[in-house]
Amino acid sequence: MTKRFSFGPFLLDSARGTLTRDGAALAVGQRGLHILLALLEAGGEPVSKAELMRLAWPGLVVEDSNLSVQVTALRKLLGMPPAGEAEWIVTVPRLGYRLPAVSAVEDTQLAPLEHGEPDRGGRPGIAVLPFTHLGDDPAQEYLADGVTEALITALTRFRWFSVTGRNASQVYKLKRVDSRTAAAELAVRYLVEGSVRKSGARVRISTQLVDAPSGGCLWADRQDFADADMFEVQDAIALQVAGAIEPELLRNAGALAARRRSGSVSGWDLVARGSWLFHHVTKPTHLKARELFRQASQIDAELTEARLWLGRVNAGLVAYGWSDDPAADLREGHAAALEAVQLDEKNPYAHYALAIVAVYADDFALALRSAQKAVELSPSFALGHLVHGMAALYSGHAGLAVQSLAHGLRLNRYDPQNFVWYNVLALAFLFDNKPEDALQRALAALQVRPAWRPAMRTLAAANAALGLDEAAAAWTRHWSQAPTTTADALQPLWRCNPRWAEDMRRLLHEPGEV
Repeated sequence: MTKRFSFGPFLLDSARGTLTRDGAALAVGQRGLHILLALLEAGGEPVSKAELMRLAWPGLVVEDSNLSVQVTALRKLLGMPPAGEAEWIVTVPRLGYRLPAVSAVEDTQLAPLEHGEPDRGGRPGIAVLPFTHLGDDPAQEYLADGVTEALITALTRFRWFSVTGRNASQVYKLKRVDSRTAAAELAVRYLVEGSVRKSGARVRISTQLVDAPSGGCLWADRQDFADADMFEVQDAIALQVAGAIEPELLRNAGALAARRRSGSVSGWDLVARGSWLFHHVTKPTHLKARELFRQASQIDAELTEARLWLGRVNAGLVAYGWSDDPAADLREGHAAALEAVQLDEKNPYAHYALAIVAVYADDFALALRSAQKAVELSPSFALGHLVHGMAALYSGHAGLAVQSLAHGLRLNRYDPQNFVWYNVLALAFLFDNKPEDALQRALAALQVRPAWRPAMRTLAAANAALGLDEAAAAWTRHWSQAPTTTADALQPLWRCNPRWAEDMRRLLHEPGEV
């Protein structure tokens, strides 16, 4: 249940946290919004200064002058009232304030979202609820507010989802409801909830991503940060959380779309189904995904996502050795990715798609430029950093590759294709003369996809570089006996860096080509 208050030309929507005059949105701060809402809910009765301060500054001790500043700002925003009142907000001597001119209060129940349906122009909606401050010092509450705002800003850089603005969700700092109710009132499917606890020189952030219709937790994480600079901490937290949440949202949306079988099919539905298949990382699912992306491109000529995914899947087919005609697939992928950039040059995924196609076309200069553009548009975009690292390694710059790949994997630790990225990072460490780090990353690749031959080969080489001959021999046996399900996705590396290819053969005592 939500309330909408009408007074004069104004309408305040308590669920969305918005104030409009004759339909036009007004810029009102959160403390001002809390004060105005309290006055409206009082129905013309006075509200004490103490109560207004409690609502506007929960858990904090502030001076009366802070309230006076907020009331003055509200009066200026509202302007002159109808004849008979000197101000919209009337001062009640020795008590507080009242707002006498409420003309209507509308109770509405927003219709619940259908399970699995995108809710905003084909894009699922997500809202970040105010993070809870768990510390004993109320003066530190600003950190939780800062994390909430920074995370909203970070998520808005992704084009797959419609992100609810801060004003709309901030009302839930005072209004305690369950996840389903909050999502229904905000007209979103997904909610991000979390808490902040500062202890000494450490800040602990706990976050969870909730699928509102089912009430299920799709993802949860807890991270510790050094308390060096609060503003830098807020940005770092937002980048890491946004980078981790976004792939989970994509996978869940794709799975939901894949289960829908009735009714009309939109281009977005086809893209969502295709992306779900894409992440299975098999030849049949990649081929089926490509057909869906092609259909989506035909249905909707303006759908950027259809083109960028068509670019990605063609690059994947070539990378994993599943293409019957690599040159033709790379041409289709390049054309599709270029169209995606032209349709939406501010979409980081479009630039990523162009970068990954360029990598497998041996155009590393284009790949580096496109990857750099992707991370400029969205600093928390893990794939942008990862493909930048891949392009750097394939063009012969192992040290630069380590930086980009390590950062990308920190942002997104759960991508189903991380077995590739961990292996690329392992090789970057190996060719940067850091075999111990290479060994650890190759093991991480095998944790994501056990028995993956390319990672076993890298692990054998890392052990050999460390002088661990028995371990190297054991991993070489494992590698030779493991089934071949994909190519190693590294052919451009060996093709364009013959010296490194020779180093691998020498470490593994292999004749001929890599």
